[in-house]
Amino acid sequence: MLIDSHCHLDRLKSAPDDKTLQQIMANAKASGVDYLLCVNVRQQGFEAMRDRVAAFDNVFLSSGVHPLDVQDGLDVEQIKRFATDERVVAVGETGLDYFYANETKLLQQQCFEQQIDLAVEINKPLIVHTRDAREDTINRLKQGNAERVGGVLHCFTENWEMAKAAIDLGFYISVSGIVTFKNAGELRSVIRKVPKDRLLVETDSPYLAPVPHRGKENQPAFVRDVAEFVAELRGESYPELADYTSENFFKLFPQAAKLAGRT
Repeated sequence: MLIDSHCHLDRLKSAPDDKTLQQIMANAKASGVDYLLCVNVRQQGFEAMRDRVAAFDNVFLSSGVHPLDVQDGLDVEQIKRFATDERVVAVGETGLDYFYANETKLLQQQCFEQQIDLAVEINKPLIVHTRDAREDTINRLKQGNAERVGGVLHCFTENWEMAKAAIDLGFYISVSGIVTFKNAGELRSVIRKVPKDRLLVETDSPYLAPVPHRGKENQPAFVRDVAEFVAELRGESYPELADYTSENFFKLFPQAAKLAGRT
């Protein structure tokens, strides 16, 4: 079993209709991908995302607002209503991104804090995006008592100190195709250190296609390439890594485990 712990199926340009999306899902299945988590970034797009993947019972969902989309507004009560859908297993994608949008820093912080509070209130883990905001991200997770629900720092690209701080809070570290890029030396050193029981793999599809698919639109099937690369990087077998990252996924997202009949 292999799980793509973070993708955006509703944003695939190569799957503009049901037939092509079915082919994308078939490709994933052929690569050994049994489950996927389709992540919301704009609350105005949640319902369309949910309806887009409704036919696939192996796709879980999240509800939240990405830090690069906070200017479109945040309605916490609406996110909370969306989260009552049994397929919604997490709050997010939320977090802080000072690299691309430093000018909205204060608004990002406010929206992040609100979504942390919501996750704790409804007892669902967080999916966190963080870039160039290491100290503020960790501090807000601590201040919001995020350790009560845990979560994941997805598409991780930061240093070991941040990874360790997140792990100490009960969070997981998810690695994407970025780890396969030529300039990812520091990231590779971090991923070698992450304990087995705190690691996940993802595509962040349709973005960041791993080697050898650079230049193509990313898709969930390519999480196999990420997993195989990470297994070799860590001196592990692919089946071993696929097994423990899948177990980690279901530990982090108990609602997903329940839906998959693993509880």
